[in-house]
Amino acid sequence: MYRNEFEDLLTWKTKKNRKPMIIRGARQVGKTWLMKAFGKQEYAQTAYVNFESNKLLKGVFEEDFNINRIITALQIETGIVIQPENTLIVFDEIQEAPGALTSLKYFYENAQEYHIISAGSLLGAALNRQTSFPVGKVEFLHLYPLNYIEFLNAKGQQALVEVLNS
Repeated sequence: MYRNEFEDLLTWKTKKNRKPMIIRGARQVGKTWLMKAFGKQEYAQTAYVNFESNKLLKGVFEEDFNINRIITALQIETGIVIQPENTLIVFDEIQEAPGALTSLKYFYENAQEYHIISAGSLLGAALNRQTSFPVGKVEFLHLYPLNYIEFLNAKGQQALVEVLNS
């Protein structure tokens, strides 16, 4: 399957002053799929954390925001040796770990070499719970459901897509 937003992620990946990315969108629009597919295609490895199903890692972000300690904890939990040049770090359902959301500021300020994408379908609700939000320290990408052309491509209807595009 192909999503148009994949191109936006490719541009983000090569930015010199790259900020952590937050993908926003309704439930079931493909945020997790997009992050995993991007990691698989564009990086040697992906360190994936889902804060909804992994309650243990939430605590890592409650003590402080020491990047080396956080990276070490992520490596232990995911079994991936995180190398900035070839590892994508994915924080899924980030609204479940307010400290992880806040840590994005510190990744931007102190460790821009890391490639971090996060997502959360209920992120708006989390922001209303007095969560410290890294304003100006993250980029946003809004993901909508498949558009008609993406749907046709996913169904293998490239000939019809060509006709519509012409």
